[in-house]
Amino acid sequence: MADLISFLVLLALGYGFGQYFERRHYRSIRRREKELQDILILQSKILPATLQNHHEQFLVNGNVVISVDYFKRFVAGLRNLVGGRVTSYETLIDRARREAILRMKEEALASGAKMILNVKYEMCSIYKGRGRQIGSVEALAYGTAFNPTPATPATAPGGAEHGA
Repeated sequence: MADLISFLVLLALGYGFGQYFERRHYRSIRRREKELQDILILQSKILPATLQNHHEQFLVNGNVVISVDYFKRFVAGLRNLVGGRVTSYETLIDRARREAILRMKEEALASGAKMILNVKYEMCSIYKGRGRQIGSVEALAYGTAFNPTPATPATAPGGAEHGA
């Protein structure tokens, strides 16, 4: 009986703390997404014509590891018995992907970039414990950041300086 009570207490604690921290993380993500919405992310490999000759470029990335709480692991184990979508892991992956993108944007912003091109994502799971259960997921987002530099008269389209 004590084992069952311990299990139920751990399950309830896992659910409560997991929900609290997940909601808190989503609030932080939404706030930071609003703050960083001006940094454009383009999936294109081709730089827009307006920036062809007037920019500096550099690699930016964002990386995050988010762990699975006890309740999500328990619910996923139950879902594996009957099959179907494992929605308890879907929020974990969504948070990891969005956090990695935000960290990439923050790195770009610190370097003065206005847009990021050719963004790629990598996801992997990190196993932990017996049965090779998922312990956490890692998300990596990376791309090429562009910091537009103003065109000087000598390099402006047409190549001629004003006043000649």
